[in-house]
Amino acid sequence: MLNWHGKKLEPLTFETLYPEFVMRSVDSSIKLCADRNNTTMAIMTPILGFAGYSGSGKTTLLEQLIPCLKQRGIRIGLVKHSHHSIDPDKPGKDSYRLRHAGCAQTLLATKERHMLYFEYPEPERDEPELQQCLAQLDHSQLDLILVEGFREEPIPKIEIHRPSYGKPLLHPNDSHIIAFATDEGEPKDCDLPQLNLNQPEAIAAFIIDWMK
Repeated sequence: MLNWHGKKLEPLTFETLYPEFVMRSVDSSIKLCADRNNTTMAIMTPILGFAGYSGSGKTTLLEQLIPCLKQRGIRIGLVKHSHHSIDPDKPGKDSYRLRHAGCAQTLLATKERHMLYFEYPEPERDEPELQQCLAQLDHSQLDLILVEGFREEPIPKIEIHRPSYGKPLLHPNDSHIIAFATDEGEPKDCDLPQLNLNQPEAIAAFIIDWMK
């Protein structure tokens, strides 16, 4: 594991972030853990968040970064939090009609992709929790999960900051931030690794070193 500016950076996985999920059984191919209700699931993949205010360029960076990581053989999963109501399905399509007929979960399967819908109709439901979102992914097919949003979660994060937006820095109040990515010079009194937002290849190299 690389040691940047005197700080040892280690990938965090689901079971270290959420200790209420405890080890249950292990074999040569897959590890399982269970929560207090004895529900088992595969132990999760390394998680890396991207933290920044709206408009800072998180999505733009991820759009450039994901191909760089994929070219290096890294299988990427992504969790993105949104405050907007979304429905990627098209009214009138069979899947739309069946979902809106009352299904709690719907899996639309094609040769190219599967789309799994979870419906949460409760009007007073809280915002989604990262723990629940991570558990819905197939971790056997992933090497790394990137997270956009969920800024308050205690996961390793890269801070995305554009000084021209006039927003405050996050890392002075978040010990989980492991690197600082900006399009201008580094801030004063910041001993984190400095990354250039305009160099996604270099950021990909940093992530791969962090994963080792």
